[in-house]
Amino acid sequence: MARKNGKDGSGSPSDKAADKAAETRSQAGWRDHPPSFAGWARAAIAGSGTAPSLSPHLHPVLPPAAPGIVTVEPGRSVDLATIDPGATGGLDKGQAKAALEAQRARIKLLQEKLYAERRRSLLVVFQAIDTGGKDGTIRNVLEGVNPQGCRVWSFKVPSAEELDQDFLWRYHLRTPGRGLIGVFNRSHYEDVLVVRVKGLVPEETWRERYGLINDFERLLTLSGTVILKFFLHISKDEQKERLEARLADPEKHWKFDPADLVERKSWDAYQTAFNDALARCSTPYAPWHVVPANRKWARNVMVAQTIADTLEAMDPRFPEPREGLEGIKVPD
Repeated sequence: MARKNGKDGSGSPSDKAADKAAETRSQAGWRDHPPSFAGWARAAIAGSGTAPSLSPHLHPVLPPAAPGIVTVEPGRSVDLATIDPGATGGLDKGQAKAALEAQRARIKLLQEKLYAERRRSLLVVFQAIDTGGKDGTIRNVLEGVNPQGCRVWSFKVPSAEELDQDFLWRYHLRTPGRGLIGVFNRSHYEDVLVVRVKGLVPEETWRERYGLINDFERLLTLSGTVILKFFLHISKDEQKERLEARLADPEKHWKFDPADLVERKSWDAYQTAFNDALARCSTPYAPWHVVPANRKWARNVMVAQTIADTLEAMDPRFPEPREGLEGIKVPD
């Protein structure tokens, strides 16, 4: 809304009061007392330099993914059948444990800096077919990360309340705030995958969602959230082995769902849906990374290295210390 000017052209008394209030709150730290008036944006931008630019030209410079990962080039088609799910990216299983520990250490340190800096955030999205390894990847890669600065959200069948909103509503509620790493175990892509394969919405509805998803991710990016999207790629034979392993081990029976066998019958339909989602929603600011995931030890290292490299490229830094700390003595 355009501002109405006073007689002197400098703004009405109410506008001047709002500006003064914004300046006061900015000096005090607007995060502790969020402005509730129209001048909140000015206060945020002025507040300790914490608000990222909303310039439409602000896109993160993302590093390449780890060797072995296939990044979907924006605007190009993709065929998962041509990507080897057993690839290791040159990794050796004997060295994988040490390599994973090294990447975890990098993530832990960089996450601490990201949390302390409190200017940007990282959203890590995982998608896969059933038994693809989302839970195991998250557990192994983020081991040791301070839970205070990391949130993991698993999206299952939407509730009645969620169904009453637009399809992106429940996902936007869970996007990470500044300083946080957010992890989506399944994500907004379910609304162009499972709903498509099961015919839950008309084709014209799910087709339109590709563009809406790209807009959603661009909004997050322009607001200071870097997005990493991993598709964990396994073969049909590997899925069969994993399902059989769950049946063979009583301690894993809780993980077996007979519905997985029904979903397995739609393997080809899901592969087609994944191909389209990866191609239509891989953008310069939020590309899709296809991770060969048959070998769990290789998968974990590739994902961990990509997350660590991305955090390093974001270059989070600890805030400058307060002045005069060297002269402070802690009393007995």
